[in-house]
Amino acid sequence: MEEVLARARNVAEEAEVYMVTSEETPIQFEANRLKHAQRRQSTTVALRLIKQGRLGYATATNLDDIAGLVDMAAETARFGMEAKFQFPSSAAYPAVDVFDPSAETVPVETMVKLGGEMIERVRADTPELICQSWVSRATATLRLINSRGGQATYRQTQFSLGVYGTLVRGTDMLFVGDGDTSCHPLLEADTVSKLVLEQLTRARELTSVSTGTLPVIFTPNGVAGALIAPFVSAFNGKTVLEGSSPLTKRLGETVFDPAFSLRDDPMVPFRPSSRPCDDEGVPSQVTPLVDLGTIRSFLYDLQTAALAGTRSTGNGSRGRGLPGPAPSAFVISPGKVTFDEMLADMRDGIVIDELMGAEQGNVLGGDFSGNVLLGYRAENGRIVGRVKNTMVSGNIYQLFKQIAAIGSDARWVSGFVSTPSLYFPGIAVTSK
Repeated sequence: MEEVLARARNVAEEAEVYMVTSEETPIQFEANRLKHAQRRQSTTVALRLIKQGRLGYATATNLDDIAGLVDMAAETARFGMEAKFQFPSSAAYPAVDVFDPSAETVPVETMVKLGGEMIERVRADTPELICQSWVSRATATLRLINSRGGQATYRQTQFSLGVYGTLVRGTDMLFVGDGDTSCHPLLEADTVSKLVLEQLTRARELTSVSTGTLPVIFTPNGVAGALIAPFVSAFNGKTVLEGSSPLTKRLGETVFDPAFSLRDDPMVPFRPSSRPCDDEGVPSQVTPLVDLGTIRSFLYDLQTAALAGTRSTGNGSRGRGLPGPAPSAFVISPGKVTFDEMLADMRDGIVIDELMGAEQGNVLGGDFSGNVLLGYRAENGRIVGRVKNTMVSGNIYQLFKQIAAIGSDARWVSGFVSTPSLYFPGIAVTSK
């Protein structure tokens, strides 16, 4: 990496080298049987430079051709966007625990056993289920250096497991499933199996709901799958800068229910989305986005922050190209109301675990709509069965103005979102 940086400095005013090496061991079961257990290794090197005031960028999967990597980045700078920022100099990074050496050494045999046990436990309840499960462990080492003396290195472990099942009875199809992820090893099959068994119990009977405006509870899975995408777009500093976010020019305004608070938090220990710095070497920080209903901040990388006349919030994230602003981990502050208390308040409504197609509408405008893939009817304070052929739709900017209750049952979903259940007094429901 040092040689790449040295060569790049000979052809450009500034340069940055970013490298990720990773090793992953995924175990996969399909149709109730072990499909594969394998090991994968990968390396990605990214060079970003500023030449004659413009950004150049190139990537490689090894360091065998350093000269070619530098030449490619320098060539792309001819057509690159104007750089409005400088790479960060050396900085003190917060101590964020994201590495557990015991996660690296979990035997493959143990992982295979876990995958099989999850399937066995859910099929003991419903033998007709056709299941797939996975167990995976991974370790990544991330390193960054730049021409202004900035440098960062950290290692991260990730362990994940989950099980999904499909049940077909005539024309009826039931989909259940859940998963968990952590920087620690997850060695108990019950961690996920109990959640899926609860879904099966709630879905045992089929029922229906009437078309109309009904109270709705979104479980943590339902919130993460149906309601988070519009927030990701709205708080992106780039969409705010371009004026396409509905929250543009609304900083400091109370837009949502005063009980609602949302933050970006990459400093929660041992979460896969946590880190001591972002992918540009900017120290991590907790960024309040909504505080008691009021808009407090947006998410910025170096370039977008410079264009907006502000500073990076440590949200520079790399995908397949240049870094851009993106959340590290969304955290919705939990309330004090239990799920059972929310349920007891419902005379006639629905509980949503999973919505299919929620992100296909005008996400940037805050719209969501989709078929209830897994949801239940609540009647007189209890769940009476699973609903099918049911659709819900709404807009988060209207929905989050009035929240009936925020649950105390916060949990991490997909390692990226920490959310409790959310109870809304009225959402449009259409049922065949």
